[in-house]
Amino acid sequence: MDIIHFFLFLLVSAVCAGIAARVVPGIGRNGFFAAALVGIVGAWIGESVMGPVGPTVEGVPLVPAIIGSGIFIFSLSLLSRLFQKGQKKA
Repeated sequence: MDIIHFFLFLLVSAVCAGIAARVVPGIGRNGFFAAALVGIVGAWIGESVMGPVGPTVEGVPLVPAIIGSGIFIFSLSLLSRLFQKGQKKA
């Protein structure tokens, strides 16, 4: 993978994570690289669970990436809320 394809991969992953962040409530905007990281992890989770379903752009299967990113964002949101509750009790 050359540098252009890598940046396009990051861009597609970030867009998928941005779509998932709009669907899953409770997560703010954290920047491009955070969204790209969530998109990459979400694509990995989605493709592991669903397989390569639907269209792919630059090696990122879109449907599993969006669903996987949503699952990842939702789980991060739950962990964040549990951690904040635990700190308020202390």
